[in-house]
Amino acid sequence: MVTVTVTKKRLLAALFFILAVILAVCGCIRGARAMQAAAVKRSLPIYGVKTEEKKIAVSFDAAWGNEETQTLINILAKYNVKATFFVVGAWVDKYPDSTRALAAAGHEVCNHSDTHPHMPKLSQQDMTKQITSCNEKIKAVTGVSPLLFRPPYGDYNNSLIDTVNGLKMYPIQWTVDSLDWKDPTPQQIEKNVISKVKAGSIILMHNGAKNTPQALPTILQTLQSQGYQFVKISDLIYRDNYTIDTQGTQISNKAAAAPSSGAARPTQPSSGKGK
Repeated sequence: MVTVTVTKKRLLAALFFILAVILAVCGCIRGARAMQAAAVKRSLPIYGVKTEEKKIAVSFDAAWGNEETQTLINILAKYNVKATFFVVGAWVDKYPDSTRALAAAGHEVCNHSDTHPHMPKLSQQDMTKQITSCNEKIKAVTGVSPLLFRPPYGDYNNSLIDTVNGLKMYPIQWTVDSLDWKDPTPQQIEKNVISKVKAGSIILMHNGAKNTPQALPTILQTLQSQGYQFVKISDLIYRDNYTIDTQGTQISNKAAAAPSSGAARPTQPSSGKGK
């Protein structure tokens, strides 16, 4: 009986040891995979800008309708505001006169893809075609090739950001969503924007949203009375020598550079990381 008991104890001890080894190995594998995943950083577009100046930008996506475009141009002119319009190539085809009118009014006309697809579902070759086709259409009408690109639906992946950067353009998102596309009341749109704006914010609106023309004057007037200056997105962002934090905020490297280093930091019209 003693021999049997000792044998059982040894067997149980051996089983526990084997189990501990298996668990340790599994833990190491999981840890290695976690480290690999952490090492793969996700590229980010520019959501907003870190700045001490009370500068902000209002932007409009134009993909479908056109009923309110001229009304928006008139409102922006009344408050002496220049905006950024992200237009789809197919919209330019359909409304070349409105595209021309935007540029003539001093607004920047930028790229929102050619046909408004979910870009991450495309091959890199097709992504490039979507962007370059839209660029060509905008340049043909306005005489200016866009510097900025906003992905349709705000949908992006590393491949898209790399493609945009490779075309020497800047991928742009937003920090303040008016949610005007959901057709809230003008008062709700005003609150959605005014309550969230801070220095360096990029505001998202739409040229075809039902109540945007009613909400826009109050938004512009209120924010201007609070000391904010509206600028085009290309005048808000840093063109080089910047980094992007995990929230998509663009930060100038010049402020962080050590005065005594004397070493030039590399420029990067890209390098958004994380999310």
